[in-house]
Amino acid sequence: MKQSLPTVLQVLPALETGGVERSTVDIAQALVVAGWGSLVASAGGPMENELRRAGADHWQLPLSGKNPFVIRANVARLVELIEAEGVDLVHARSRAPAWSAYHAARRTGRPFVTTFHGAYNFNNPLKRRYNSIMARGDRVIANSKFIDAHMAEHYHPDPARVRVVPRGIDFERFDPEQVTNERMIRLSDRWRLPDGAPVVLLPGRLSRWKGHQVLIEALAQLGRPDVRCLLVGSDQGRDSYHRELQKLIKTHGLDQSVHIVDHCDDMPAAFMLADVVVSASLDPEAFGRVAVEAQAMGRPTIATDHGGARETLVHGETGWLTQPGNIHALMTALEAALDLDPSARQALAGRAMARVRAKFSKQSMCEATLAIYGELLDAGPDAIQAA
Repeated sequence: MKQSLPTVLQVLPALETGGVERSTVDIAQALVVAGWGSLVASAGGPMENELRRAGADHWQLPLSGKNPFVIRANVARLVELIEAEGVDLVHARSRAPAWSAYHAARRTGRPFVTTFHGAYNFNNPLKRRYNSIMARGDRVIANSKFIDAHMAEHYHPDPARVRVVPRGIDFERFDPEQVTNERMIRLSDRWRLPDGAPVVLLPGRLSRWKGHQVLIEALAQLGRPDVRCLLVGSDQGRDSYHRELQKLIKTHGLDQSVHIVDHCDDMPAAFMLADVVVSASLDPEAFGRVAVEAQAMGRPTIATDHGGARETLVHGETGWLTQPGNIHALMTALEAALDLDPSARQALAGRAMARVRAKFSKQSMCEATLAIYGELLDAGPDAIQAA
């Protein structure tokens, strides 16, 4: 029997760990709490159990592939799902599944929403057209003002259809008061951190654009053998890049100082172990979740001066912004952050925590997203753009 409140289907490639996946789970849970029907279709992954614990339903479909024949086949699969489950609205969060979801939504007359999660690169018209699906929603959600401007420049969506909704952070989870000493000790023992050693943390999957090499070079210039640096994140099969980083670490004689560790399931505790958190991305982050989570935990934070970081961190007030790829600038910021006295560190933490809590809450993101769904559903068929 169909529910009295609407049912929303979110589609994404898989439920791995990352900002897209986290936002999907957060919205799925918010829909359940609001009494709406909440469905997610993906190829599955580690966050599938978390999604189900939130009360949402998951349909496993081969949505991670970019093969045109698979994308076309997924249209029929999604049409079947939409009709079988009485889906009222479809929300796509990534390009390949968005193409399938777009055509499925048009065939079934459902409103179609996209979230533009990244500044997708393109070097030819074909790739640009592939990216453009993320700007074709009846409503297009930009997760930062930077992404809003990027879309306007390259894809020209109707401004009346665009809504800026910043990513939201779960401040119940990212709260220093909620992290016990036991959790920190367990993680410190696992990573073999010596007592009293200053810790620099760079969270993020091992991908070249995340700037790990810049941080390693900056630490070599810093010349602080007492500092321990943790590169926290999975290489996701990028074995050659992993080996390249290990070689760079050895070349600079930082074997005892810089350690590559795998994905961490307790990032709040990881942040609490850090004296400085770094986001050294060479390409602009669409939003930059790490910088916001680190500030929410009261950690001195350094990010690169482009993309979403310009909206989430105020240079000289809540942290430091450095020129992308500039080794000396990052070294100077590290030096300043590590040299903070306790009172300056506390004052910085207070400013950062207050600002991110006021601007980037999960509750605000969820309320704004459900309001966008409501706009389309209340408007009826007139809200659906011509195919």
